[in-house]
Amino acid sequence: MHAVRRLLAIALISALSALGVIASAVPAGARVIDHEPRFHDFDSQVIEDFCGDLTVRVDFDVVGMFMDNSHGRDGLVYFIETHHGFVSYTNLANGESVTVTFNNVDKDLKVTDNGDGTLTVVQTHNGVTTVRASTGKLRLKDTGTLRIELLVDASGTPTDPSDDEVLEERVVKEQTGLTLEGRDFCDDIHQFIG
Repeated sequence: MHAVRRLLAIALISALSALGVIASAVPAGARVIDHEPRFHDFDSQVIEDFCGDLTVRVDFDVVGMFMDNSHGRDGLVYFIETHHGFVSYTNLANGESVTVTFNNVDKDLKVTDNGDGTLTVVQTHNGVTTVRASTGKLRLKDTGTLRIELLVDASGTPTDPSDDEVLEERVVKEQTGLTLEGRDFCDDIHQFIG
């Protein structure tokens, strides 16, 4: 499920907001399941027909950490992950580019075994995301907090997230400054880089 939640976090990155603070200590009674004190993902690739008709080079560099640990007498697993980095999109036809920079924390606040094979997971996503033109001019900025509730199929193993599947998600609370939510990504790409 860590991979599912990581994909969800990355998909929501444009809606994330105000940098949160991570406690470095694991709560008493918790057991660390998986911990990567530092991951670093980076790549560069050319994509044709991007947003319909553009050929762009996409460069990204993301640094972060994650920790999965069990809490309480039920041993349910909680996740915390940080992402810091950028994704840059360059139109190869005209050299124009736009860079999305982010500094985010994703954390499970509460995990509940519903007793019917599902879990309810309440997550918070905090951070700041900025979008800048190649000149450095600020185009968009998103700050604040997003709280999401997930309904998860635990596949009969509520303490083993490796086989879990997210069935539903809903935003339960959103506190943002300027927001990227509701914007069309491809419309923005065409406006910013041609």
